[in-house]
Amino acid sequence: MSNIGGEVIGTALLILLGDGVVAAVLLNHSKAQNSGWIVITFGWGMAVMVGAYSVFQFTGAHLNPAVTVGVWIQGGIDGGQAIKYFIGEFLGAMLGATLVFAAYYQHFAATEDPGLKLAVFSTGPAIRNPVANLITEIIGTTVLIVGILGILANKSLALAPGSSGLGILLVGLLVLGIGLSLGGPTGYAINPARDLGPRIMHAILPIPGKGPSDWGYAWVPVVGPLIGGVVGGLIYYYAWPG
Repeated sequence: MSNIGGEVIGTALLILLGDGVVAAVLLNHSKAQNSGWIVITFGWGMAVMVGAYSVFQFTGAHLNPAVTVGVWIQGGIDGGQAIKYFIGEFLGAMLGATLVFAAYYQHFAATEDPGLKLAVFSTGPAIRNPVANLITEIIGTTVLIVGILGILANKSLALAPGSSGLGILLVGLLVLGIGLSLGGPTGYAINPARDLGPRIMHAILPIPGKGPSDWGYAWVPVVGPLIGGVVGGLIYYYAWPG
């Protein structure tokens, strides 16, 4: 499986299950409606785990441009490979968002609030302050990158022959922890593809009663995680050389 193909599949699964749990909680007449933030954060953690387990053996399961940047800084891939990962991640995110739209079409139609419909696809701040929101995304993504690199550096946890294979589960729990602890201010995008790909599909898809896609905020969940990817990669590179 190519890096592009693998990342498309893994990221599509990530977004299908991640945006899917948001749709389940927010949209009218869903059996999970109003089940709350804990359900959303747990669902996103499981989404990361499923997407990563599905393609880890083929691509390393970045599923996130910020992770790709962190691995690139570590020297795990070169620039040409990074571009292929980026392509797969964004295409996969757009595909996953489209599948969520298809699965919940009736519930989008039954929901009046256009803000809830946008929230299924992309993140938004609880208090809109671009600088503060950017800092939150940088901090959350830095924790993600340092955590992932640290977990998967332990060869007994990765999906190598003879290993326990627990590393990906721990990454899912890491994402759960970030959501619970740092997700409140911005909805914890911590992944440029996770936010931008579905936001593009929100703008394109014929979602009944949708509003604007909030492009004025869209740069924050892209730039913040990319900076966090660089910071996390550098911290890990210099704190634990070799």
